[in-house]
Amino acid sequence: MKVSSIQTGYFKLDGGSMFGIVPQRLWARLNPPDEQNLCTWAMRCLLVEIGERKILIDTGIGDKQDAKFRSHFAPSGTDTLLTSLAAQNVKPEAITDVFLTHLHFDHCGGALYRNESGAIVPTFPNATYWTNDKHWDWAMKPNEREKASFLKENFVPLKTAGVLKTIKVRQFARFCAEIRIFFTYGHTEAMMLPYIQVGDKTIVYCADTLPSSHHIGMPYIMSYDIRPLDTLNEKQQLLEQAAEEGHILFFEHDPFVECATVKKNEQGRIVLDKTFKLAALFE
Repeated sequence: MKVSSIQTGYFKLDGGSMFGIVPQRLWARLNPPDEQNLCTWAMRCLLVEIGERKILIDTGIGDKQDAKFRSHFAPSGTDTLLTSLAAQNVKPEAITDVFLTHLHFDHCGGALYRNESGAIVPTFPNATYWTNDKHWDWAMKPNEREKASFLKENFVPLKTAGVLKTIKVRQFARFCAEIRIFFTYGHTEAMMLPYIQVGDKTIVYCADTLPSSHHIGMPYIMSYDIRPLDTLNEKQQLLEQAAEEGHILFFEHDPFVECATVKKNEQGRIVLDKTFKLAALFE
C-alpha cells in the first residue's frame, strides 16, 4: 500500500471567510492576507494505491472554467493534478477510483476537463467516481448560500457518462477494507472524510472540516460552513480521537503543512503537535 500527496496548485480566498468569527489581528498572523484581504491556500489531494487499485481523493479546481471565474480565485503554482500524478508515475488511465469528499468546485473541478472539441469529459477514463445520494441531491438543488460553490459542469457530466456511483450514508460506512468514512454535516450536507489505515497508522483526510492546521483551534470555523455548530462538534470529535489514538491529519488547504499530529496541552486544549510531509511516514 502506498499513499502520496498530490499537489494541484494554489488559489485565493477571503481571509475573513476562511476564519469566521476570529478577529483579523489573530488570523493574519497565521496566513497573512494580500491588499484585497485574500489568503493563499493549497488544493492538495491524495493518491491511495492498494494493489492494482489506484484511488484519487478529490481533484482540485481543474482548468476548464473561464477567465472571469478564475480571476476571482487567482489559481497559481506550477503543479497541476496531472503533473503531480505523473511525478508518481501514474497516468490518468491508471486511476481506478475518484473519491469526491464533496462537490464544491475546488474539490471536484479536476474530475472533468474540456477536450479539443469543447466537450466536457471525465479526466480519468477508466475510473469510477464516488459521491453519496444525500450530497448529490443537495448539490443538484443548492441553497442560495452555497449555489456559487456547486457548478454543475463539474459533476453532472459524470452521471451522464455513466461513471458515477454512490456510497450509502450510514454511521459506519466503508469504502474498502482500508478506508472507512466519517460523514459530516457542518460544512455541507454529507461531506465524506476518509480514514485510511496504513499498517498501524490512520491518516485522516480532513477536507473542509479542518481545512488547515490553522483551524485546529475550536473557534476557527469557516464562514462558508452551513451549520457552524455542527462543524464545532465534528471537529471536536475528530480532534479528540486524533489526540487519543495518534491519527495523522492530512490538510487539503494548508499552504505549507501537509500533515500533523495533535495533542492535549496542560490546560486540556487540543493543540498542534508535530508537522511533517506525508512522504516522511514511508521512508
